[in-house]
Amino acid sequence: MEKSLNHCMYVLRCADGTYYTGYTNRLEQRIKTHNAGKGAKYTRCRLPVECMYYEVFETKSEAMSAEYYFKKKSRLEKIKYMRERGVEFDSDTDE
Repeated sequence: MEKSLNHCMYVLRCADGTYYTGYTNRLEQRIKTHNAGKGAKYTRCRLPVECMYYEVFETKSEAMSAEYYFKKKSRLEKIKYMRERGVEFDSDTDE
């Protein structure tokens, strides 16, 4: 049985340049699932996806709360949030 790992809020960049935000406790496996076309409906037609950013939390509740609030941000607010945490963007494709 696989041990439950850290609880993560993650942000994927889809092939069409949009962002998808989700929660998982197995980040690497979840990204593979998305890229296999078996993840969220949103990402299935926007493959491949790549992980742009993630945050680790001690509890599922904290991670899901972070996901909820991140999803409420505008695209520019999301970019600003990730930039402030060290994510670099290619200005031609990310803004």
